[in-house]
Amino acid sequence: MEHEPSKFEFDEDFQLKVAALVVRDFDFARKAAHLIKPDYFEDMGIATIVDMGIAYYNKYGEVADATALRDVMKDRLAGGKIRSESKPLVFEAFKKVFKHELGGGTYVAEQVATFARHTAISHAILQSVSLLDKKKLDAIDKLIGQASAVGLNEDGDEYDYYATIQERTDERLETVAGKRPPQGITTGHSRIDERLYHRGWGRKEMVVFMGGPKSGKTMALINSAKIASQNGFNVLYITLEVAARIIGERLDASFSGHKMRELLRNPHDVRMKVESAAAGRRGSLVINEFPPGTLTPKMLRALIERHKAKGRHFDLICVDYADLMAPDFRGNEERENSKQIYTGLRAIAVEQGVALLTATQTNRTGAKAIVAKAEDVAEDYNKIRIADLVISINSTDEEKLTGDARLFFAASRNQEGGFTIYIKQDLGRAQFIVSVENIE
Repeated sequence: MEHEPSKFEFDEDFQLKVAALVVRDFDFARKAAHLIKPDYFEDMGIATIVDMGIAYYNKYGEVADATALRDVMKDRLAGGKIRSESKPLVFEAFKKVFKHELGGGTYVAEQVATFARHTAISHAILQSVSLLDKKKLDAIDKLIGQASAVGLNEDGDEYDYYATIQERTDERLETVAGKRPPQGITTGHSRIDERLYHRGWGRKEMVVFMGGPKSGKTMALINSAKIASQNGFNVLYITLEVAARIIGERLDASFSGHKMRELLRNPHDVRMKVESAAAGRRGSLVINEFPPGTLTPKMLRALIERHKAKGRHFDLICVDYADLMAPDFRGNEERENSKQIYTGLRAIAVEQGVALLTATQTNRTGAKAIVAKAEDVAEDYNKIRIADLVISINSTDEEKLTGDARLFFAASRNQEGGFTIYIKQDLGRAQFIVSVENIE
């Protein structure tokens, strides 16, 4: 027995909230996209945007930003999948969805799940009437059981390997043809992007910069944040070691090309160059400062949710740095505490669909070595096991004088490692990579 699709039993504003979350919030889409159908929405324009957003998520495993979804909309218009008379409604819905504040995702997801389960059970009961006349009790039990099990995805993402080979083939062909949107968050240097599996920092992955004291770990994070924001990505920068104002001044130096000690002598030029950079950007860069040893992974999750409530959805999170965080549950064993922190950070990267960059110290041997390797990590080798990519920052005293440094790919889960990228730096102007000189 067929039934007409139900409509959401929510008011107009709540329906818009559901649409904004499923289109823009990765964690919400991961848990609830399978429960949401475009037909549930009363506004045809909103329904169309939701259909595009869910299709994008199902295809790429991530939510679309405004630029990507706009491209999808253009393709549908060109292919006649959106009628010309519907264009004004769809354009207006697009604006609403991307202007609406996010936040409250957990509550909204629970409401959607309740509605979906109620709808499924109602339909199952109606379908059971004819089965009852035929005394097909097992079939009725199955229908009611399936309907009662409808709910949020709390079991992780299921992936049918054999059934998805065509999807992977299509993705590879689209990538080669230049039709597939870049999945990585650019480093700002094409030669480095080319050596990274995702052609940039990978979403759902954690990258750890490793180096000795004053080796440039914070500069690496600052520059990664700056470049990502300048290329249209939204960035959250967490600082636990250096004051947020100092991070801001290092960014001022990097953007303006003035050394830190020259900022006071060139305030107007610095302002003009930062404002010029801001005028050209499409992404945001937000800095949150915490005292060392106070921020836990659970607190970071809560912070991300508060940002979502303000309409901020991040692509990249930089934690400066993980060794200065606190575990959610402190124990007597420092290695177990460290493992908790790094596991919690990587879980956030996966849950939120973001790339997460952080840093750690080398031990004394690594700090003195010409090249710091994975085994030279300080305190806890679990950091290496948990991270998706570990890059050590290396430079001798002579190299520091000439602005030379080497990035050694010390450990990697998803790509080749063991190679070195030779770079030129200008740390006085807070520029971690001025140029890529060689890769070997």
